[in-house]
Order: sequence, then structure tokens, then C-alpha cells
Amino acid sequence: MTTQELESVARALVSKGKGILAADESSGTIKKRFDSINLASTEENRRSYRELFFTTPGAENFISGVILFDETIRQATADGNPFTALLAQKGIMPGIKVDKGAKDMAGFPGEKITEGLDGLRESLKEYVGLGARFAKWRAVITIGRGIPTRCCIEANAEALARYAALCQEAGLVPIVEPEVLMDGDHDIERCEEATSATLRSVFSHLQEHRVALEGILLKPNMVISGKKCPRQADVAQVAEATVRCLRRNVPAAVP
Repeated sequence: MTTQELESVARALVSKGKGILAADESSGTIKKRFDSINLASTEENRRSYRELFFTTPGAENFISGVILFDETIRQATADGNPFTALLAQKGIMPGIKVDKGAKDMAGFPGEKITEGLDGLRESLKEYVGLGARFAKWRAVITIGRGIPTRCCIEANAEALARYAALCQEAGLVPIVEPEVLMDGDHDIERCEEATSATLRSVFSHLQEHRVALEGILLKPNMVISGKKCPRQADVAQVAEATVRCLRRNVPAAVP
């Protein structure tokens, strides 16, 4: 897929008035949701639950794409229509979550590194064959005493860039998600500092890996006070800090 084709998909995903539905809960996460309503987390119940979303009349007027889980991208409606085909018929782009989750980073207490690069090239080829048009990978950055460290930011940025390059090679638009978490007692200024450092690193690595920025999507965090911060920034402060941070650190080429 050419850069122009990737950009076309990326821009369609951010069409005005539409959003992306995340239906990529892992088996463990969806089990917790089902447990809360005393519903068994069987494959059929998970399939039926997601079919409710995908077959909602008029969903295509508001949803541009759906992020699927590995199990879900292989499933079909009750009458046998593959979910990816159903979505495509409605003008909704199917996507796929490909990371294997954030794990403890060896030697760096309190910090995480997202895994999933091993075998990713082959998996992406399979997902394209199943109908995927885009993918998602989430990295998490934690703010705390002495963290995030430069090593953690750089390691996650490098993994995001390698993932994005593999996606574009396979003809998929990568959603790049470096999320600075709101957990903690830090103030909004500390969040902006950490978010800026993370975004600068991510885009540096993306460019080093020759990723076409016109053919990616960025899924950033808001610049916001930590949940336990005694001084909570108001809506106007959050908006101002978030827009300022994005304008300073995100290249204009990104859709």
C-alpha cells in the first residue's frame, strides 16, 4: 500500500463527526465486565455481545472504524457473516489490537514495557487477509518519584516505531498510542512535561524507522492532573495544556 493509500485510510478514520469503537477487550478484561452482570464469559457470549454493537442500525453514521481483538476478528454474526465483512459492508473499517500488553520493565520498578514484536510481521499478514485495515499498539508511561526514566520512554518509543513500520509494510495504518497515565498525585505541569518528553521521543523514533507520518494515527492522553493530586486542574487548563503540548510536539503531517 502506498503512502497515499495509507493516508486515505487514516483520514477516513478521523472523518468529521465520527469516532473509533474499541471492541478489543482482552479475554480477562471482558470476563470482569461479564462477571459484574453474572454472565459467563464464553466465546458465544462474547461473540453475541460484540454483534450487538456491529449490527446497530445507523452505527456507520457515527463510527469510522472498530478495533477488534484476535478472537473477534475471526468471528461472524449468528447467520455466518464474518464481522470484518459486515463492518466493511457498512463502510466501517475493521482494525486489530496487536500488542501483548504492558509488562514490568526489568530493572525499572514501577515502569512498564509493552511486548508483542516477536512474530508480528507474520501476524500482520494474517490480519490483513482477515480484512483488517489498521492496527493499534498501546504503550504506558507512569509518573511517580523518579519516573518516567529516559530509558523507559525510549524503550517504549522504539517498540512503537518498530510496530508502526511493520504495519505500514503490511499495508495497515498504525494507531500509535503512547499513554501517559493519570494515576498518581502529580500536578498538570508534571504531566505536560512527561507527555512532551514522550511525544518527542516517539516521533523521533518513528522518523528514524522511516515511518510515513501521513499514514499513522496518534492516540494521545490528555494533559491532566494526577487522580490523587490535591490541586485538580479545571477543564480550561486541561484544554489549554493539552493543545499546547500537541502543537509543540506532534508534526503537522499526522492526520
